[in-house]
Amino acid sequence: MAANRLDLVFLWHMHQPDYRDHTSGRFVMPWTLLHALKDYTDMAAHFERHPAIRAVVNFVPVLLDQLDDYVHQFETGEFRDPLLAWLAREDLGALPSAERAQLLEGCFRCNHATMLSPFPRYKRLSELYESLMREGEAALAYLSGAYLADLVVWYLLAWTGETLRRQEPLLAELMAKGGGFTAADRRALLDLIGRTLASLVPRYRALAARGQIELSATPYGHPLAPLLLDFHAARESLPEAPLPLAAGYPGGRDRVRWHVEEAIASHARRFGAPPTGLWPAEGALSMPFVHLVATTGCHWLASGENVLKNSLAAALVAPLPGAVYQPWQLAEAPGLTLFFRDDRLSDLIGFEYSKWHGRDAAAHFIAQLEAIAAAAPPGRTPLVTVALDGENAWEYYPYNAFYFFEDLYGLLEAHPAIRTRTFAEVLDDPASHPPARLPHLTAGSWVYGTLSTWIGEPAKNHAWDLLCAAKQSFDQVMASGRLKPEEAAAATAQLAICESSDWFWWFGDANPAPTVISFDRLYRRNLANLYRHLRLNPPAQLDKPISSGRADGAAVEAGGTMRRGSESTHQAS
Repeated sequence: MAANRLDLVFLWHMHQPDYRDHTSGRFVMPWTLLHALKDYTDMAAHFERHPAIRAVVNFVPVLLDQLDDYVHQFETGEFRDPLLAWLAREDLGALPSAERAQLLEGCFRCNHATMLSPFPRYKRLSELYESLMREGEAALAYLSGAYLADLVVWYLLAWTGETLRRQEPLLAELMAKGGGFTAADRRALLDLIGRTLASLVPRYRALAARGQIELSATPYGHPLAPLLLDFHAARESLPEAPLPLAAGYPGGRDRVRWHVEEAIASHARRFGAPPTGLWPAEGALSMPFVHLVATTGCHWLASGENVLKNSLAAALVAPLPGAVYQPWQLAEAPGLTLFFRDDRLSDLIGFEYSKWHGRDAAAHFIAQLEAIAAAAPPGRTPLVTVALDGENAWEYYPYNAFYFFEDLYGLLEAHPAIRTRTFAEVLDDPASHPPARLPHLTAGSWVYGTLSTWIGEPAKNHAWDLLCAAKQSFDQVMASGRLKPEEAAAATAQLAICESSDWFWWFGDANPAPTVISFDRLYRRNLANLYRHLRLNPPAQLDKPISSGRADGAAVEAGGTMRRGSESTHQAS
């Protein structure tokens, strides 16, 4: 008897918030660069090695803008990311003391178990640093320029993708050399990094052109759209949720439309056509947002399983077994199809399988899919959506998940009953997965099916009130007409950065204090820059930390070392 068939859609979400200080142009945190070297390269290579695998790859425009910025830095030779500037510097022994401290503090930020301990020479640099730190910071003055050069090189080597290491002899040569890296070594590594970054977008564009992947987008600055539209959306899933003092975000509908339209235009510019669908920031949906997207020409949205469960419960509809394994449509937006991810399967990849042997994890995942297919009603082909970050989980896997993907994609290519697909393919074949009618949509995200990760706590609500005040100033100045066109454009771009969901994620006491301090400081810096773009003095309250009990001193700016794969376990990037 033939095995029941199953269709599988992977959605890999590629996103890092804008880490640039747009007043100076300097990158404040290196995570876009590092994830580009390690994860975006590896994810493209996994597809290139397994041409039968189909998937959706979601790029946030603000990430693509940063990748373009890096490519431009290499074209001009003017490096505004400190890591690249240090790598290009002839004599690291002459670094100013502040930069020296930043280098020493920054170049051990990684998952030590998988990215530092496997490399004895890098581990030795760490042990020497820790030994001197025990004697007090003054002892660090004994570290030479040669030590600093070796540290920068090893940090970037640790953040290169596994496939890049297997393809580029230079990386093997530098790792075998182990230390004493010369200026020529560093220039060679710098050149390799430049070529790698320049190739990224063309590689994904080529994968899409041959039909292997579908490229989708997120509204431009990664805004939490349901909250920009209405703070009360938070109470649809949590009726008692505390809200900010402000009644709502000023002009939120126009701003959400701006983010959606900018994303569509950016996507068309880079990839030759507008996206078929959107993965909204944080998978956050609400009825007003769905109505808005339905007018833009997009054909699908995706979110988390708990949004579907909450929506069916609110409509007093008992969810049928396997409800998440089919598309859905709302009567009010018939041209827009909704897909909901399997939270458990997504979490297994995002959090659990990193502890497993790669082959065992891949076999277990296939077995879970086979069980779903076996439980489906006769004649029904389940459509399983697995959606998570395509960058942040892999540093917790040995070898950046190389063997996990090699086994998983290999098993899927050979499987007689499991077919990988894209959402666009599913929409082009409506008979294979006819959508069910969703009578109601409850606002929520892929984190618990609520919006509580971004609103409801005192610090998060205060951050919203600061943004609302800045937006009111923005509206007044723009209405006055006193800004030149280029000034107005710069202010609008800065506002989009301030509207990102990422800042609100980090506020509150649930996250690691050093990371909260860094994101708190960067958010307030972005708001202050917005006021300056408007030719206004930033309010004094932006000098004070938002999160209670957080000292605004030196902090570990560790955005990229935190996983934010499947958000239902509450993590971040």
